[in-house]
Amino acid sequence: MAVPVRTSQLPLNPSQREAVEHDLGPLLVLAGAGSGKTRVVTARIARLLERGVLARSILAMTFTNKAAEEMKERVRKMVGAGAAKDLVVSTFHSFGLRVLSAEARSLDLRNGEFTIFDQGDCAGAVREILRGVRGGKKYDVAAILARISHAQNQLVDDDQLFAGEEKSDYDEIAKIIWPKYRAALRGFHAFDFDDLVCEPVRLFRRRAEVLERWQERFRYVLVDEYQDTNHAQLELVRLLASGHRNLCVVGDDDQSIYAWRGADVSNILDFESHFPGAKVVKLQENYRSTSTVLAVANSVLERTSARRHAKVLKATRDGGATVNLVVAQDQDVEAAFIADEVKRLHTEGRKLREMAILYRSNLQSDVIESALKERGLGVTMLGGTQFYERKEVKDLLAYLRVVLNPRDEIGLRRILNYPARQIGEAALGKIENAANVNKESLFDAVLRAPMIADMAPPSVAGCRALASVIQTAQQALAGGAPSAEVARNIVRSLAMREDIFDGSGSNEHAARRWGNVESLFRVLDRHDARTQGGGREKLRELIQFLTLDPNRGEETAERAVTMTTMHGAKGLEFEVVFIAGLEEGLMPHSRALEGRVTDIGGKLANDVEEERRLFYVSITRAKDKLYLCRAKQRASRGKIMVRTPSRFLSDIADDLLERRDVTAKTPPNFSETAQRGAALLAALSGGPTTRR
Repeated sequence: MAVPVRTSQLPLNPSQREAVEHDLGPLLVLAGAGSGKTRVVTARIARLLERGVLARSILAMTFTNKAAEEMKERVRKMVGAGAAKDLVVSTFHSFGLRVLSAEARSLDLRNGEFTIFDQGDCAGAVREILRGVRGGKKYDVAAILARISHAQNQLVDDDQLFAGEEKSDYDEIAKIIWPKYRAALRGFHAFDFDDLVCEPVRLFRRRAEVLERWQERFRYVLVDEYQDTNHAQLELVRLLASGHRNLCVVGDDDQSIYAWRGADVSNILDFESHFPGAKVVKLQENYRSTSTVLAVANSVLERTSARRHAKVLKATRDGGATVNLVVAQDQDVEAAFIADEVKRLHTEGRKLREMAILYRSNLQSDVIESALKERGLGVTMLGGTQFYERKEVKDLLAYLRVVLNPRDEIGLRRILNYPARQIGEAALGKIENAANVNKESLFDAVLRAPMIADMAPPSVAGCRALASVIQTAQQALAGGAPSAEVARNIVRSLAMREDIFDGSGSNEHAARRWGNVESLFRVLDRHDARTQGGGREKLRELIQFLTLDPNRGEETAERAVTMTTMHGAKGLEFEVVFIAGLEEGLMPHSRALEGRVTDIGGKLANDVEEERRLFYVSITRAKDKLYLCRAKQRASRGKIMVRTPSRFLSDIADDLLERRDVTAKTPPNFSETAQRGAALLAALSGGPTTRR
């Protein structure tokens, strides 16, 4: 059991202690990256408890359940479980649910009961409404819900939706759908996710006595990651603190990177006008990164044109390795360099879990993931779906597995009725029974489908079609055809592209899925190039590398390099960080270059400046070593495009970077690796991809 520690005994620097010891009134803590933000928040809560403030009078809000639980656990260790028992630490939405549950009768809900609709429920409600709207079926449900969510969090009334704006077709349909959608939810006595914040705000505005009750309950309010709040969350905080004004918010406008999901950086920039008389404390000592990494990070921020709180991170760790600027011939060479460098560092003693590869778009991940796996390196992918777990990729790999080994029953079952060929559960049962009776493989039974009793003619035709695809591919492979050519012919014979575009719901989603298939083609092309044409055994070795058992849980994560988007890396830190794709169109992203401008606090802030902050956040994830990588050319939609270096790279002084130009070299040879036998299997024990 942890022994409680007095906050006076905690090792805090002067700025941290000033924030912890602040008494009454609004407080803004500007916490730079790696400056001990969580320590300050938890120590401030502990200090309030030491002063005699009741735990039940303290409310702390953040954005994820994980962050909330970590915060509460740290406070428990400081003050003891008993003292922290009644402390409320939650996400904004969990707190809103607490209010709605307690005030259900004030919301005129019958029996005080209601349901929370998840994203699927909300999509179903919109889809049902669209059926009654002329031409409604052509609209993408997710795009409508995104507009409704944005309007909700702006606390816009129905009649003010898109007022005074130049409206698109989607804006117009959203304006029609929104009141019907809200009425439908209320008819079901249901709230959606946004309602969990917006409805308490409306209730507090409408019922003064309800607001007073909650203000009296929570006399001290703390908010973490304040730069990520939207308008509705700001209003919730403002209402709760408007009486006692005992509000402490912690955040960093330089790490505001979520405008695309509603976060408004002006909330933290204008804190002093929202809460007059506020005290401001800046945490500028960085305990994470070396001085060389911080010098690069600071130089990127110095060139911003956006309004920001003036602050400069100061390193507490002197020196450090020079930051590498890696200029690669193309994206394949960039990926190969990253994978080779990860392997070299690992060989020298760095743990894989201490290294991370960041990228702006998930579309960049497949070639890097492939390069890592080709070298027998494990991968933990945060967010999204790892490349080799995507349906269309697994489908094509399953076909190749069955071509190589018709007795691969798991692969065969996956492709038996894909694309749909009338081999349903009933037909499969008859095929399985025939295989059991004749003591043969499932594929042998498929070949004998015309002789299976009571097999429906369409199912027989489906079995013949499948057998033809497999046998044609086997013959081509035996004749020396490259594996990429075999794969392309399989896809053509299945009309896989047409199936993807017909069944994906939207052209954008279909294009992403088809892009995954083309990415797998490129993996096979590279394999063929390095093995002089491929061949059956060499393809088998590649498939073994790519389809090793991924279900190794935390054990694998300990022996795996992390891959994630730049947004997904927020809040994390690693000893070594690679940032890939630092080119115009990727960083800053092409969407940020479209000229979209928003009004923030009276000044114009371009989307490019949020991209700059995202780059800064990515840089400051690195503790010891940082690699900034770009390609001179990159494949895009089947074309090779010359790439321009990211404008942010020109903001970094040359003497802070060590340039490394890399070109193609011979990748690992799978045949040589395979000859190691048992040693290969041991080397590959950390090679699968896991998802977190």
